[in-house]
Amino acid sequence: MIFCAAKGIITIMKSSGITLAGIEMQNPVMVASGTFGWGKEYANFTDINKLGALVTKTITLKSKEGNPPPRTCETPAGMLNTIGLQNPGVEKFLEEAGTFLRQLEIPVIINIAGESVEEYAELARRLDKETFVKGIEINVSCPNVKHGGMLFGVDPEAVAQITRAVKKATSAPVLVKLTPNVTDIAAIAKAAEGAGADAITAINTVLGMAFDVNTGKPKLSMGVGGLSGPAIRPIAVRCVWQIAQAVKIPVVGVGGIMTADDAKEFFLAGAKAVQIGTANFVDTEAAVKIAKMF
Repeated sequence: MIFCAAKGIITIMKSSGITLAGIEMQNPVMVASGTFGWGKEYANFTDINKLGALVTKTITLKSKEGNPPPRTCETPAGMLNTIGLQNPGVEKFLEEAGTFLRQLEIPVIINIAGESVEEYAELARRLDKETFVKGIEINVSCPNVKHGGMLFGVDPEAVAQITRAVKKATSAPVLVKLTPNVTDIAAIAKAAEGAGADAITAINTVLGMAFDVNTGKPKLSMGVGGLSGPAIRPIAVRCVWQIAQAVKIPVVGVGGIMTADDAKEFFLAGAKAVQIGTANFVDTEAAVKIAKMF
């Protein structure tokens, strides 16, 4: 990927691919965890193999039912969600999705979450046995769970402890996905880098809330949820810019990218790759369309 400036206009010329923290990718565009299932759900609607990489929905050690409905609602420039990391657990995940993921021609990055340092490490250890797993993305930033998630992500030392444990348990590159709901996201990124992280993913959703004015009740079952979509893009770009100046490892930008021009903002802010999230709900081919531009 090459940046060119002419008469004040920034353009991006296509390249033959990139290497992100040791992961070979044909382009710098991935899908964001939690917005693309395990990939199989989108296989009939778009050519997944045109992406740079696929990042799975978050997997935990044991199954999680997630939060009660209603779990999503639209906002003027995005959506709120409080899914709560619903998933069948790592063993069932490998049984149900493993065959499909092994057949993909692009790298697969598994997003993981736990309620303790030990759970993160055990997940990484289990996934390290799978040759199709080309990377691990640590979720220390989900705002919709009572244990773990963002509770870890707001504490630099907790992020460092989890990162060190996961790095010790896997030979795969490790990305750490950060929450924007902190005072100094660069400090959290530096803690992850110091603990051995190979890349930083920024950002996860922003805490938000919406009420139904007819009932007087929150629109989400848990009240507060994660805001995503175009509304958070300026926040995400700012976070990527701050992180890119603070660390030497690659930064993956995510947050409200709907078009190739949106992605370019993140590259200009210092990102080496991007992830497409909420746009996948609007257009099942959004990520592939953006990937084709790079």
